[in-house]
Amino acid sequence: MTPDPVIARELALDPAEFIGVLERSGLGERRPLADAARIAAMCKHANLIVTARDAGKLIGVARCVTDFAYCCYCSDLAVDKAYQGRGLGKALLQATRAELHPKASLYLISAPAAVGFYEAIGMERSERAFGFVPPNRFS
Repeated sequence: MTPDPVIARELALDPAEFIGVLERSGLGERRPLADAARIAAMCKHANLIVTARDAGKLIGVARCVTDFAYCCYCSDLAVDKAYQGRGLGKALLQATRAELHPKASLYLISAPAAVGFYEAIGMERSERAFGFVPPNRFS
């Protein structure tokens, strides 16, 4: 393990690597990992991908959809459990924000266990967010 993982924007995300980090982060239980075509589409259509790599191995990812000027939706923020607690999630979000206009908003939906993390890094909760959430969306 290198002392400082490399955090960088990448233009593409390999679906197999993405599945691996989702599994190792614990976020995989909330994603359709068995649906290869859906995972491939998730990777292909994300237009802002920021990764954390340790000696080339994907250990963290912020996968987003954005217009870069007004808003950004971070659909996945995942950090390998072996690397959690080292500031990588915060660093991935900081690097994501650095790609956006300074006045652009960044939104995400937290997994239940991660709410405290987002509050601790200064993200604001919204009581006005709405969504159409299909049943069985993780399968």
